[in-house]
Amino acid sequence: MAQSTNSKPIQPNKGIDWLQWVFWGVAAVMTALMIYFIVQKLPGRAHAASQVNNPLVTNSNIGNLPLSEYSSVKGIASISRSVDVHTIISTREREEVVDYTVEKGDSIFGIAHSFKIEPETLLWSNYDVLRDDPHMIEIGLDLKIPPTDGILYQWKEGDTIESVAAKFTAYPYDIIAYPGNKLDMTNPVIQPGAYVMVPGGSREFQQWVVPTIPRGPAGVSTKILGPGGCEVGGGGAYGTGTFIWPTVNQVLSGNDYWSGHLAIDIAAFTGDLVSAVDSGVVIYAGPVSGGYGNMVMIDHGNGYQSLYAHLNSWTVNCGQSVYQGSLIGYAGSTGNSTGPHLHFEIRYMGGFINPWQVLP
Repeated sequence: MAQSTNSKPIQPNKGIDWLQWVFWGVAAVMTALMIYFIVQKLPGRAHAASQVNNPLVTNSNIGNLPLSEYSSVKGIASISRSVDVHTIISTREREEVVDYTVEKGDSIFGIAHSFKIEPETLLWSNYDVLRDDPHMIEIGLDLKIPPTDGILYQWKEGDTIESVAAKFTAYPYDIIAYPGNKLDMTNPVIQPGAYVMVPGGSREFQQWVVPTIPRGPAGVSTKILGPGGCEVGGGGAYGTGTFIWPTVNQVLSGNDYWSGHLAIDIAAFTGDLVSAVDSGVVIYAGPVSGGYGNMVMIDHGNGYQSLYAHLNSWTVNCGQSVYQGSLIGYAGSTGNSTGPHLHFEIRYMGGFINPWQVLP
């Protein structure tokens, strides 16, 4: 068949070609995105990504990662709390007896204060070594520290709870019920030699102080008091009735005035000057028994007497008149003493008074 001369060749549609390219482009992009997300979800890839994002990673393959810049946050309301490094100490009372060795500078008053007991308790509970005399204390001496106020008593053959309680003006029940005694309340048996605490117990002190020395025709018994005594008549200097401090220091070092220590211990160094607190006559000067060491005693002629003990040395003689402020000796630590200080007493009409009542 012959081809018609009027027919034209078919031309491609350019609009359709453009749309096809757009379609294939979108499909390619979506395929690429799907492949990317699938790869990111793989286990190995996820682990590597977490390592890269972790600032603590030091893997050399990752390299040095920059740290984020620190910026302080201000204006945040907060409450600060300090750290308490102290532990909680039990408030339960001590029930056991403590063994204590006397050290340099110790005193009955100071030891008792540190263990929170009365000094009388310490003396009463150590009568076998102290004999109720606080001046018997010396370095290296072993003491028993009771757990509470009263008397630590060593049980003897024939003792009963009732007899011991009566001896120390205490209650039998307090002895039985005290936890530290560890007694069976239904059958309290105590073996001889055992130490038993008598809570609240007390007794009279034994005589330990240097007796009052009379000024007058009676003189002094040198056999009892030592070599520093002499015959003293009724003449000589008389006191003014006022007193000054015997040392430059006006603070305590050791025992204060209490029922077991009828004096005060004044702080002093060896060699410090000791002066007469008022005018009078020296009625003793020298070493003396009873733990006082070197001692000077002055009668002021008006009912008052003053006593200065533990002196390193003395500068006056028995029978000599002295005047207020006169040098009578030098402080020291002679006799029963754990360190240098001045033991100072004031007596009036034969009895002891608290020196704090007359010292300025």
